[in-house]
Amino acid sequence: MAGYLTTHVLDTARGCPAEGLKITLFALNGGDREVLAEMVTNADGRTDSPILPVERFRTGQFELVFSAGDYLRASGQGAPEPLFLDDIPIRFGMNDAGAHYHVPLLLSPYGYSTYRGS
Repeated sequence: MAGYLTTHVLDTARGCPAEGLKITLFALNGGDREVLAEMVTNADGRTDSPILPVERFRTGQFELVFSAGDYLRASGQGAPEPLFLDDIPIRFGMNDAGAHYHVPLLLSPYGYSTYRGS
């Protein structure tokens, strides 16, 4: 089985999926960042396809940047500027070329968490 990467964003303050949140995936190589994908979450808080599909999967160091500030403003959760949370970067490594990596984000206006999901 070949590897791939997925993500999922849940709005824990509103108790629903975070629809319309932009996500950018970067490959990291030393101090360089290469954009691999840009997607927007659907009504289920997921991307319509893997953010790094089987045919483009590779191991290494990566960064997902969740555009949380834009989502929070659009959903009526924007506080006075500057927001406490805006872009949220999650850096992680993938070392198994045959694994499914799932990196979800649980989001509220004043906090977030992530984990390696399944």
